[in-house]
Amino acid sequence: MKTITLPIRVAVVYLLATAACSVKTFAQSKDPVVDQIVKEETDNSQLEQMARELFDGIGPRLIGTPQMQKAGDWAVNKYKSWGIDARIEKWGDWRGWERGITHIDMVSPRVKTLEGTQLAWSPSTGKKTVTAEVIILPDVADSNAFKAWLPNVKGKFVMISMNQPTGRSEENWRDYGTKEEIEKMHDERTKATAAWRERIRKTGYTMGVVAGTLPHALEEAGAVGVVSCTWSAGFGVDKIFSANTKKVPTIDIGLEDYTTLFRMIEGGEKPVIAVHAESKELGAMPTFNVVAEIKGSEKPDEYVILSAHFDSWDGGTGATDNGTGTLTMMEAIRILKKVYPNPKRTILVGDWSGEEEGLNGSRAFVEDHPEIVQHIQAVFNQDNGTGRIVNLSGQGFLNSYEYLTRWLSHAPSYIRDSVKTTFPGAPGRGGSDFASFVAAGAPGFSLGSLSWDYGVYTWHTNRDTYDKIVFDEVKKNAILAAIMAYEASEDPQTTSREKSVLPPDRRTGEPVKWPEPVKPNRHGGFN
Repeated sequence: MKTITLPIRVAVVYLLATAACSVKTFAQSKDPVVDQIVKEETDNSQLEQMARELFDGIGPRLIGTPQMQKAGDWAVNKYKSWGIDARIEKWGDWRGWERGITHIDMVSPRVKTLEGTQLAWSPSTGKKTVTAEVIILPDVADSNAFKAWLPNVKGKFVMISMNQPTGRSEENWRDYGTKEEIEKMHDERTKATAAWRERIRKTGYTMGVVAGTLPHALEEAGAVGVVSCTWSAGFGVDKIFSANTKKVPTIDIGLEDYTTLFRMIEGGEKPVIAVHAESKELGAMPTFNVVAEIKGSEKPDEYVILSAHFDSWDGGTGATDNGTGTLTMMEAIRILKKVYPNPKRTILVGDWSGEEEGLNGSRAFVEDHPEIVQHIQAVFNQDNGTGRIVNLSGQGFLNSYEYLTRWLSHAPSYIRDSVKTTFPGAPGRGGSDFASFVAAGAPGFSLGSLSWDYGVYTWHTNRDTYDKIVFDEVKKNAILAAIMAYEASEDPQTTSREKSVLPPDRRTGEPVKWPEPVKPNRHGGFN
């Protein structure tokens, strides 16, 4: 290796610059455990490998499916491979179902393979392909007129979603449209949405995502299938929820193909589609949480909980809802086991299931473990995408400012400076699993993430996949979760549960009450 001799002044400048860069890179604190947490995630992150195994290998984790069972076993084995005790805790059962192949083609008046899939828990076409004309839900005068029209659905697929006037995202319109064009588009969309809602209302049935009655009415009248498009207001993205039919398939077709069919029918064509939708009914399948813990050395009966829901919808692979939250907490406890193996308080990870159907897994845990809930030091929950954590609310706990800001201050500045805090805040009443603990009076906190267009592109959609993960952001979240858990464990004081006085309801003027625990649904999906 050739030796280069630098002038003394240049050498000094070089060494100072190198030292400054090193300080910025490693951001050393006064606490060696915090430094080790940062170093372990920086040098030895397991996030990408876990993401490949869980999202690409196992896939989505719809409650009641074999994939959810496989994912539970995977998580337990992963924890145990790190020397962390882990278990599966059954809390009920759910309608078992397994997704198979979905293939949809337009076969007349021209041939085109359509983008789409069957909804979760959709009935199957079996091994056969169903070929039939597609028709649009009509605009009738009232429910009596709709009942008179219903025989027309026999032997046909029925489209029950509106024809969107634009397939471009809001952002795309803002970037390129004139003010007049944007206003015109908004006006057209608002009118079209209102008109379609009125069209549904006049049928006398409902179109709710979970319990809409219209799809069942159509299948009872002889329709061979129901066709929807729950567009998520972005390019190529639909939200994929559950079917409300019991005998015939419900399929979601992407906006581009759905609106093509719609326009063809309005133009006098009679398009025919061929649908092959395989799925299996599996009866009652056990529902469970995965629980992992590092036992406390001084206060083993007090708990710091790292919380995230493990289940997902299954249009994509549940990568950002809530795979990234799950991996954040798994990675945090892996790091803590390595650099902080003897915490003062017990550090527990809860990978909850059934969150998407009503926070059922965490509600069951709260109901089943009062001995843990009454001794919780803090719950940290993450569940809104791949972005870095930017919001932390006190959830209505009067003295949360004192301990949360103190714990947060120990995180590196490049992480903590992004976090906006709100104190005392208001208690969460839903949205994610921290609310189950807040309702029970336990200090549960949501680590809210930067959007990255989560609501449009990945929340409950067919595009929620590995490629949407921003790993640099998730690494920061794992570091922050580990530091907050460490600080909560070490804190000599027990956190206060004193609640703030909630402001009166703006509409009624009545005092707002603290949320109360809700009983979990322990036997679901069979209605």
